[in-house]
Amino acid sequence: MIRNKDNPIVVLVSRIVSPFIMLFALYIIFHGHYSPGGGFQGGTMLAASLLLVRLAMGSEIAQLQFKSGWGTILGSVGVLIYFGTGLAAMLLGGTFLNYDFLSLSEITSHTRSMGILLVEIGVGLAVMGILVAIYDDLLEGDPDG
Repeated sequence: MIRNKDNPIVVLVSRIVSPFIMLFALYIIFHGHYSPGGGFQGGTMLAASLLLVRLAMGSEIAQLQFKSGWGTILGSVGVLIYFGTGLAAMLLGGTFLNYDFLSLSEITSHTRSMGILLVEIGVGLAVMGILVAIYDDLLEGDPDG
């Protein structure tokens, strides 16, 4: 019986398509505050590109691209970026996620854009990391059994 990771067409297509999915996901994250999309959609697409490689080539080879322990770490870093942006605004005298109080630029509109971009990056990392971590945890099976 031929497995998916033994099929050269599936492996070739997934290796070719995955970087383009990642590139488009980064576009969605970085342009989420200007157009439809954002951190959640981009993070989901990043996770889908990583899971495509995992499904096509098997977990052993996919560990070279993205190790299974990195999902939880990147998810936590994404939440910290999101929360840190809001906390920085609060510490500078504003309310949570009030980008006007962040001192990222002299121009108010640029400050808001940079604040929103930080939040979108944080959400994208969190969503990508958690989705990949959930998939990896499901593959490991029951730790008690």
